[in-house]
Amino acid sequence: MLAKSDIKRNIASGITVKLPFNPPFDWPAMIGFLARRAIPGVEAVQSDSYFRSFVLNGVHGVVQVRPDANANHLLVIVHAGGATPLKIIEARLRCLFDLDADMTVIDAHLSKDPLLAYRVKQRPGLRVPGAWDVFELAVRAVLGQQISVAAATTLSGRLVAALGKPLNIDVPKIIKETGISMIFPLPEVVMTADLTQIGLTRARAKALQTLGSAMNSDERLLQPYGTLDKTITKLCELPGIGPWTAQYIAIRALREPDAFPSSDLGLLRALGRKQELPTPKELIAAAQVWRPWRAYAAMRLWMQPEMPLSGSE
Repeated sequence: MLAKSDIKRNIASGITVKLPFNPPFDWPAMIGFLARRAIPGVEAVQSDSYFRSFVLNGVHGVVQVRPDANANHLLVIVHAGGATPLKIIEARLRCLFDLDADMTVIDAHLSKDPLLAYRVKQRPGLRVPGAWDVFELAVRAVLGQQISVAAATTLSGRLVAALGKPLNIDVPKIIKETGISMIFPLPEVVMTADLTQIGLTRARAKALQTLGSAMNSDERLLQPYGTLDKTITKLCELPGIGPWTAQYIAIRALREPDAFPSSDLGLLRALGRKQELPTPKELIAAAQVWRPWRAYAAMRLWMQPEMPLSGSE
């Protein structure tokens, strides 16, 4: 049983929170994944720490997260310009860093398959990065359709620069060191904006406007719907969101541990042999033994695409 978060208040340096987890935890994999996708102006990775801006209950702030080398918890420093909503922050960070996953059980299950056993041995505790905010993640997923991670990051930065609100908190050192100075735009802003000005096609701009409008009308729009299949079907009803995007949103924003984008080129390449790629149908068949943890298998294949030579240890 995890202990409750240990909180220490210090007005000068913010509020320090300890978020416990059960090991193992592959922090380099987690921070590396987030670093490549950090939204300019909103998120940053500096050294071994993750930073991001937020607005909760009207309060602007910045969180910094880093591991404690000597204990099984993450150290969080919260700087806020008002009454700090700590419970909400803790819940969002536990989701973002997948702190409630039982990695001993998950890794043991995935290790039963020779296709993943060596990967698990190499990097035990490789978790699934979640999301701070479901709308932010969904927007990022739409922006990332059929383009590189770097290109999607650039578009995300343009979106924030054009539509985001300035961070309303006096933390000049953090702003200077990280470049964080904005709040990610809210759905009501995205739904009415001309998004073609940031380099989006009309179809993709329309998809984001529709997503913003739907989220503005129903803040619980992006949530699990009973079963994974129902959730994917519901997400695919939104214009511009197909099966791949729906599965990606389910993995990271909705914390569906068995979500699996079987058409993903990276996953197909990771299991390909001699330049021959499996079909999505063949990938689904191979993934049956990974259930109910296919999302964790997908993360391993994305981050550990190469298998060792036969007989390697």
